[in-house]
Amino acid sequence: MIAVIQRVTEASVTIEKKVKSAIGVGFMLLIGIVEEDQQEDIEWLSRKVVNMRLFPDDAGVMNKSLLDIDGEVLVISQFTLHASTKKGNRPSYIKAAKPEIAVPLYEAFKEQISLDLGKPIGSGEFGADMKVSLVNDGPVTILIDTKDKK
Repeated sequence: MIAVIQRVTEASVTIEKKVKSAIGVGFMLLIGIVEEDQQEDIEWLSRKVVNMRLFPDDAGVMNKSLLDIDGEVLVISQFTLHASTKKGNRPSYIKAAKPEIAVPLYEAFKEQISLDLGKPIGSGEFGADMKVSLVNDGPVTILIDTKDKK
């Protein structure tokens, strides 16, 4: 499972010209799922995200987590994170999990991060044509791959 974490002052996702979810200060997460992903990946990634210290303390040092600042989360599924660009100019998405595997894992990740955060989160809709807007704060953008824990 790959996650792109973007620290934001605000973010939203619109589907068919209607805002589905919007958040204030927190993280906008893009999540890419492969067939090998399991519950262990979901739990590890969720804990990592909610405890990641990317928000400034009183001295301006990135030393506070989502939990410390009561931040919000917007989760967006994005199979293109697993694109292979090794051959040619058209990316291959063969590594990305098929919907029958990805959807339950995506739903489980949303539930887990909401549980770990202690409040509801915002999300996109798997497979939908989404318009995502955000104000990246910093900018701060971090890439995490659950297959690269060490």
